[in-house]
Amino acid sequence: MNKRTLYILLSCLVSPASFLEASAQKLTIENATVNCGRTGFEQPITATFELRNKGMKRLVIESVKPDCGCTAVEFPKEVGAGDKFTIKMIYDARQLGHFHKMAAVTSNGSKTPVYLTMTGVVLPEVLDYTGDYPFSMGDLLLDKTELEYDNVNKGDTPVEEIHIMNNGTTKMTPNVMHLPPYLSAIVKPETVAPGRSATITVMLNSEKLRDYGLTQTNVHIAKQLGEKVSADNEMSVSAILLPDLKSYETTNKAEAPQLQISTTDIDFSDFGGKAKKTADITLLNTGVSTLTISSLQMFTSGLKVTLGKREIAPGQSTVLKVTGFADELAKLRTRPRILMITNDPDHAKVVVNIKLK
Repeated sequence: MNKRTLYILLSCLVSPASFLEASAQKLTIENATVNCGRTGFEQPITATFELRNKGMKRLVIESVKPDCGCTAVEFPKEVGAGDKFTIKMIYDARQLGHFHKMAAVTSNGSKTPVYLTMTGVVLPEVLDYTGDYPFSMGDLLLDKTELEYDNVNKGDTPVEEIHIMNNGTTKMTPNVMHLPPYLSAIVKPETVAPGRSATITVMLNSEKLRDYGLTQTNVHIAKQLGEKVSADNEMSVSAILLPDLKSYETTNKAEAPQLQISTTDIDFSDFGGKAKKTADITLLNTGVSTLTISSLQMFTSGLKVTLGKREIAPGQSTVLKVTGFADELAKLRTRPRILMITNDPDHAKVVVNIKLK
């Protein structure tokens, strides 16, 4: 028997099963249960489920049947091979108390129905905390998602407070993860009941900052001990450590350099359809000694800066060229800025603000 004949025989034996396995649809779901938290009486609430057709053929959803008439559903009829999609369950919230609603998904992507579950609680009324807590990490509401320690001198221990609210239905034990050595955090109270608030106090130990200028990091706010780290619970932290300019505060100030800057605001709100945009800032030394730009840093990505020279003689000037990239700036979650540290005692820290839409 030659190799070609053997190949044909083996193909006949295995091809039907292999074909069925390869072509079978596979319906997968990221999280089959969604806790919707709290809602008010007769204030409908929606659970959104993320699913995917991991098969090689088009997925056909035959039906999504909720377990009672109080729940409506929204779903696509067909899904392409490999595509992600969502199914929504909308509960009418016409009954007070905890709810547990299910829906059965029947499709050609699984031999048996796939069950989706939404849970939560309906209260007589739900207070609106968006004014005091405009940010959310799931059921955890916060008054800020960015910490900034400006104008820090060596030896300072400034603190920032994060006010949080448990908008869920179960107790939380909030904590701050991935703290660098120069930050410490205390949560009071340690356990937060549903509908109650707490304060996270974050202290900066400037003695542990290595360099003058900008130091940045990301920490993560967890609702419970052991919670996974993700971009959804990330918080940015920045600290600006100023250089020691005490020698200029008395007799030497008259001999100090003096920075005159053409602007500290750049408008990148309109790129006119272009991929990038550039602006120039003039730095002039009107003092009697050399002006030194010891640090030039950016708070975010999406920017490129070039400086003509870092040491500017009296009466001389240089140009700071700032280029913004439209695609990168559009994705930012924090404010784009540029930091300069100089030896001018009146302008030890200079921040250039970037205006976006």
